[in-house]
Amino acid sequence: MKFVWAFIVGGGICVIGQILMDVGKLTPAHTMSTLVVSGAVLDGIGWYDPIIRFAGAGATVPITSFGNALVHGALQELREDGPIGIITGIFNVTSAGISSAIIFSFLAALVCRPRG
Repeated sequence: MKFVWAFIVGGGICVIGQILMDVGKLTPAHTMSTLVVSGAVLDGIGWYDPIIRFAGAGATVPITSFGNALVHGALQELREDGPIGIITGIFNVTSAGISSAIIFSFLAALVCRPRG
C-alpha cells in the first residue's frame, strides 16, 4: 500500500506542476520555482514531514522536496547554532545533491557532444 500512496502523492505533485504550466501558462522555470517554494513553505509550517512519513518517496523525489530540504536544514541549524545556522544549514543538507548534479553533468559533458 505504501507504493500506491507514493505513486498517488508523487503523481499529484506532478499533476499540480502540469496544471500550472497548461492552465496557468507558467514556464517550466516558473513552475519549478513555484513547487520549490511550496515545499519550503509546507516545511516551514510543519506540514511536509507528515506528508513524507505518509507517502515516502512520493514526497521526497519531486522538486518540492528540494525546498523542504533547504528550510528543514536551515531551521535545524538555527536551533543548534543560532542565526548563522540558517546559512550553514542550507548548504549542509543540500550539498550532496548539488555536488552530485555538478559532477554528473560534467561527466555527461565529457562523454556527449552537443548538437549545433
